[in-house]
Amino acid sequence: MWGLGSILRSFSGRHHRRFARRCGPLVKKIHRWDDAYASLDDGELAAKTGEFRSRLEAGETLDGLLPEAFAAVMSAARRLCGQKFTVCGEEMEWQMVPYDVQLMGGIALHSRKIAEMATGEGKTLVATLPLYLNALGGENCQLVTVNDYLARRDSEWMGKLFQFLGLTVGCIQSGMDSAERKLAYGCAITYGTAAEFGFDYLRDNGLAQSPEEQVQRGHHYCIVDEIDSVLVDEARTPLIISGPVEEERRAPYRELNGAVERLTQLQLELCNRLVAEAREILEKEPEEALKKLYAVRLGMPRHRQLTKLLESGAIGKRLERLDGEMNSEMRREERFRLKELLYFTVDERQNSVDLTELGRQTLYPQDPDAFVMPDLVTLHAEIDRDGGRDPLERQREKLRRTEESDAIGERIHCIGQLIRAHTLFERDQQYIVHEGQVIIVDPHTGRAMVGRRWSDGLHQAVEAKEGLEIRGENRTYATVTIQNYFRLYERLAGMTGTAETEAQEFHDIYRLSVVVIPTHRPCRRRDENDEVYKTRREKYAAVMRDIEEAHGRGQPVLVGTTAVEASELLDKMLQARHLPHTVLNAKFHEAEARIVAQAGAVGAITIATNMAGRGTDIRLADGVAALGGLKVLGTERHESRRIDRQLRGRCARQGDPGSSKFYISLEDDLMRLFASRGPIAALLDRTFHEGDVLAHPLLNRSIGNAQRRVEQQNYGIRRRLLEYDDVLSVQREILYGLRNEVLRAENPRPTLEEFLRDHLRSLFQAVEDGAATLEATLAQLAITFPIAVEEKFVEPLDREERVAAVLDRVFLAYRMKEDLENPDDLRRLERLLLLHSIDRHWQGHLTAMDDLRRGVGLRSYAQKNPLFEYKAEAFQQFVQLMDAVRRDVAHGLFRSATSLQTFQTLLEKIYRNRSGGNIPQPAPGNDAPRPAAAAAVPKSATVGRNDACPCGSGKKYKKCCGIPGRGSGRV
Repeated sequence: MWGLGSILRSFSGRHHRRFARRCGPLVKKIHRWDDAYASLDDGELAAKTGEFRSRLEAGETLDGLLPEAFAAVMSAARRLCGQKFTVCGEEMEWQMVPYDVQLMGGIALHSRKIAEMATGEGKTLVATLPLYLNALGGENCQLVTVNDYLARRDSEWMGKLFQFLGLTVGCIQSGMDSAERKLAYGCAITYGTAAEFGFDYLRDNGLAQSPEEQVQRGHHYCIVDEIDSVLVDEARTPLIISGPVEEERRAPYRELNGAVERLTQLQLELCNRLVAEAREILEKEPEEALKKLYAVRLGMPRHRQLTKLLESGAIGKRLERLDGEMNSEMRREERFRLKELLYFTVDERQNSVDLTELGRQTLYPQDPDAFVMPDLVTLHAEIDRDGGRDPLERQREKLRRTEESDAIGERIHCIGQLIRAHTLFERDQQYIVHEGQVIIVDPHTGRAMVGRRWSDGLHQAVEAKEGLEIRGENRTYATVTIQNYFRLYERLAGMTGTAETEAQEFHDIYRLSVVVIPTHRPCRRRDENDEVYKTRREKYAAVMRDIEEAHGRGQPVLVGTTAVEASELLDKMLQARHLPHTVLNAKFHEAEARIVAQAGAVGAITIATNMAGRGTDIRLADGVAALGGLKVLGTERHESRRIDRQLRGRCARQGDPGSSKFYISLEDDLMRLFASRGPIAALLDRTFHEGDVLAHPLLNRSIGNAQRRVEQQNYGIRRRLLEYDDVLSVQREILYGLRNEVLRAENPRPTLEEFLRDHLRSLFQAVEDGAATLEATLAQLAITFPIAVEEKFVEPLDREERVAAVLDRVFLAYRMKEDLENPDDLRRLERLLLLHSIDRHWQGHLTAMDDLRRGVGLRSYAQKNPLFEYKAEAFQQFVQLMDAVRRDVAHGLFRSATSLQTFQTLLEKIYRNRSGGNIPQPAPGNDAPRPAAAAAVPKSATVGRNDACPCGSGKKYKKCCGIPGRGSGRV
């Protein structure tokens, strides 16, 4: 009788089998057309490309052409067999013709699915089938790889096939100039990395100053190679184009680092004492001892002595039970008392720290209010009530109090980031130091992420910790998440060896389904049970024994690590044993590929981060198959099952023999944080002493469950990131659409007029709403434009009539400017005025949105949904952004000219023709002249400290006319 598990397993994979059955008739058609093409010569076969294009233009569909197009690629590949080509400086011989399962993979990719194909199944060749078919329509089709070297290699290698069929192939590489990029995108098919494609999109839409500077031509069809790495692993870090920002003052990371370092040392000494006290009373007073250990876990979860004690399954289980109880309402006060024994607490899972009262007193013993944020609203109200002070003096006092509050907030923030840097970020794990710079290490790939910086001051805190030069913060010019960039494509597909574990995420975010393609030959890999040890020392000793044993019989070994630190430790251990080996820390992609390709040589030992050399086949040398094939050893379970599957998949390609095994210790992060409950804890309760080893299928399942919990947590992070970025994505779509309309329009005048009309509508709407007086509004217009409008003429009119009347006066004055300018130069000037206003305010908006995103989470304490709050405020800020852009354009209309001489002539002409009223006289400047009298803001006007200064300088009010003693405007 079948159990529930058997019934569920019978349904597993049914959709994959259904897809394979649907592909059967198509595969047979492809073979029939391939046979028919055998009678064609090379020129006739290449001419099929032109024929297919003509048929598409006549109304045929890509789906209808699929069998013939795939057959053309198949036939061309057959004709290239035996030919030698130079690819990336190396001679390679073509020996590839698609077989049936590769045709199935190509069908899946054309059908906008993710094809999961095992390592070595020829995914690079598979992609040529749908790329050729989709490029027939004339749109640019793209293939995304994981690094520059693979993009260049694949474009040169597969380019031979495309060129045979008459298609052009381009490749995007980092460091290319705009002309080279435009040429590459002009090809039928373009290879490159996700970062390069994404940054080109941002430059095209957020930075280009003319249509000629834009390089991309749409987002039609894209295949993402190693799609799980690109769309999942890299998706937590958005693509950002940034530049240096002028800082009012440098954050005090260097000044505070010494104090935080001493505080961390005090915490270590305290935790050492608590662990020692717990050891002494563990037998006599176990409950009190557990409380002390619980406090140590709160303060230093990676404390070595604590980790050693937790190797006892019984202690670990009891501590977990106490942890659950302490988080309940009944013992919350007791938890607070234990927390206050420490200087600060560390939440390793949430990657956060919290300074306690003891820590605050230790840092600032003479200042009990050092961490108290002042109530600015109350303080400003008290200053306003002091009628004996001069208004300017009151304003200066408000500014002083605000700056003091900002300094306190900045200090608190810096201290928090420094504690994180000292307790949660370790050198050679989360980052490396190279040539005086802190370089982030990707947690999934182990790759050095050159040029990336942690945000919110964390990178500066790590620089201070390492005693390096503290580099300034950057300002974001343009940004997009990986998810939202790839959702721009009309047709998206992907391929990888490991996607099924993330199938739900691919469906939820990208609407992509995963199809598992069967292997060409049966898989002969033998996956052994994980071996669990108590300590890392025992684990690495076991790894060394296994390596020595395999090397002794000539079997090649590939050892995967999750961190640079682990690979360097293994390197030293192998050197001590005089075993020849190669170490890859995933830094040089081209060298990686060459070294990994040799990992199947007799007796080879290769140490690599789990993802190093991905995309390169490991071919077994002669005689290695008889030795058991490539042996893959994992020194630690990754937090994602996918990464472990990728490491296992490095062996046993195309039916080769191979084996894999993972070595685990209870000190590994995954085991400490996520695998301390369930069957593992039950096993550890038994007699598990140092020197013992556990290996059982039950352990494999338990570790897999721990990995699932981490995957769910990481998916939640990515999902939340996307939910927030979706708000910004809508705004980005609107603004980039407006920007491109300005950029590509032959005449930007209609957009300029619309901006002015909307600006005037908002001003007169404020009058109708009672938020401003007509007198003040007309005074503001006199500052903005060289016109004078008397109140008695517009008072009887409604809003639209007032707008029309003022616009007539504005364009009457503007025609004087037109008479003095060359029409082409004036159109270019108008375009630049619009683009400059859009770009400047959008960049400020991105910074404001980033600040909002970081702070909105605190509103959950007020029982408010942070995402709803973010959406509401984001909408308001976008409305303010568009108002600011229109206001900026209006202010710049008469404050810009193609030359200083033209500007001075314009001023003279305007004053000769003015029809009354006091017009503020602009003083000539350089490219963007500013009226000398513009600082005289109407007394009724209100300008925020961070608003653009009404004088038109382009600076914030607080840095321009808002500086005490300068200008006469009032805040």
